Amino acid sequence: MKLWAGRFQKETDTLVNDFNSSIGFDARLYRQDIAGSIAHAEMLGKTGIIEAHEAETIVTGLKAILADIEAGGVEFSLENEDIHMNIEAELTRRVGEAGKRLHTARSRNDQVAVDTRLYVKQEIPALIRQVLDLEKVLVKKAKANLETVMPGYTHLQRAQPTTFGHYMMAYANMFKRDVTRLEDCLERLDECPLGAGALATSTYPVDRFETAAALGFAKPTDNSMDSVSDRDYAIELLSALSILMMHLSRFSEEIILWCSWEFKSVDLEDAYSTCSSIMPQ
Repeated sequence: MKLWAGRFQKETDTLVNDFNSSIGFDARLYRQDIAGSIAHAEMLGKTGIIEAHEAETIVTGLKAILADIEAGGVEFSLENEDIHMNIEAELTRRVGEAGKRLHTARSRNDQVAVDTRLYVKQEIPALIRQVLDLEKVLVKKAKANLETVMPGYTHLQRAQPTTFGHYMMAYANMFKRDVTRLEDCLERLDECPLGAGALATSTYPVDRFETAAALGFAKPTDNSMDSVSDRDYAIELLSALSILMMHLSRFSEEIILWCSWEFKSVDLEDAYSTCSSIMPQ
């Protein structure tokens, strides 16, 4: 039965299930959801909130589910709405009553918050590595073309003489700023919201430092209400990626222009002469 269906006597229509379901989108969070649940279950066992053997049963079941998902052996259901309920339902089906204790001292609010933070926290370093790889190529090209003269353009007109190396380093600098923006975003989001509950924590003696450390976060979040409502990091990441994509788009457009007939037909000596003649003395 759905968490919100207690007052309903009939099954909901499939159209309602489809409208309410997010499994088509958040299925990609299965690794983060299982990691968060394992950390939570281990903490529940260590603090005595649930029996240690129940925590072990839950963790073993979650690891098995993860392996089966990776192998394509688990089919998610619209009936269970999202990745969180799909995994919990599968866990309870496999291990019985112990599976129901996983949600002790936890809300889907802090569960969603920790899943999305974990996902972004794990994706940003990969993005940074890719941008740095591109920067290395640009710097290598710049070093090889320190004296390769070419015309610099403004408004698609030859403006001033420059070098291909200088051109490459212009983009290397843009991407360097993109990396620092991603690093700043990563630093700010590196706090764990697990344990915040629905919005005002829990009456159970949860150890938020334990779960934060287990999940690789620098610290728990400071305020429970802010924890479950904060999506600043997602907006900040989208902003940083938008600027990055603008730089990539600009670079791609430059390459297209360099492949045009105008550039192919440029006589570099003539271009240098033309540019020099219009440069301010």
